Amino acid sequence: MFRFANIEILWLLLTIPAFVVAYIICTRRKARQLEAFGDSELLEELMPDASKSRPVWKFALVLLAWCMLIMAAARPQLGQSERAVKRQGIEVMVALDISNSMLAEDVAPNRLDRAKQMLSKMMDNMLDDKVGLVVFAGEAFTQLPITCDYVSAKMFLNTITPNLIQTQGTAIGSAVQTAITSFGAQESDAGRAIVLITDGENHEDDAIAAAKKAQELGIRVFVIGIGKPEGSPIPKPGTNDYFKDRSGQVVVSRLNEEMCQQIAQAGSGVYVRCDNTNTAMRALQQELDRIATSELESTVYADYNEQYQSFVLIALMLLVIEFFILSRKNHRLTRMDLFKEKTETR
Repeated sequence: MFRFANIEILWLLLTIPAFVVAYIICTRRKARQLEAFGDSELLEELMPDASKSRPVWKFALVLLAWCMLIMAAARPQLGQSERAVKRQGIEVMVALDISNSMLAEDVAPNRLDRAKQMLSKMMDNMLDDKVGLVVFAGEAFTQLPITCDYVSAKMFLNTITPNLIQTQGTAIGSAVQTAITSFGAQESDAGRAIVLITDGENHEDDAIAAAKKAQELGIRVFVIGIGKPEGSPIPKPGTNDYFKDRSGQVVVSRLNEEMCQQIAQAGSGVYVRCDNTNTAMRALQQELDRIATSELESTVYADYNEQYQSFVLIALMLLVIEFFILSRKNHRLTRMDLFKEKTETR
């Protein structure tokens, strides 16, 4: 199994587009400055050794070296062996609402980001449990199968945005059903729970029936309502405007606590409202701690070997190549014609 020990360092890869944009701007600025001196053909004759392609190659090599160094700093590791480990814990499937209404800012910074913060803390408190992730809007799908790899779980959690699902809506029933089928073997005796995080605006299906089905299978459904009953407008990402309905009125998304409570009751769980405090997190953790643990078997990769040396070596090779590439044409090489036929003298 391949992984990064310091995966957060990979965020530095976002600097690469910035470097590319800066290089393009500098190149165009330099070209305009040369054009101010006179005709381009005349300038080429005055600077016969100037090369247009070599600076681009040198920049590309430095950029690739930078990318390799970032990946080396993230400490890539490769698991050489695997073994089965038995632990005492529970299985938790998280069903996270990622519809546009989760962008409302009645909790800081917004509903979706607040939910992700809470889930990240929940994973930090897990030791021997398994966790999986389902995302939903107008439809639902499993983002992360149930696992004990909390590093991967948090990585998937950080990448979640409303853009993952194009079909808008809030199909809570479908999300609960997807979470049910995402658990391990159905005959397992493991304590199981679904943590549903939503604003409760269900418009697609029968969420209460899905929660009852989960309860019949021995799976408890806990609901975290996020938002405020008085509601909030939904900002459009990248703009200063808000989502509007067909009549041009600003859409106000309200927390439907009644629906959330009914789902939790049908699933033999509890309902908690998430605000800007850690109250919801503490209440959820207390409820999960009450679930009876059982022996869980999971595969873990042991004897991880560091692989950063290869990335450092590649970066050094790229920098050496860049060093030996001259910015100008080699005056001597331009005079050489390796394919010129020799004329015999008699």
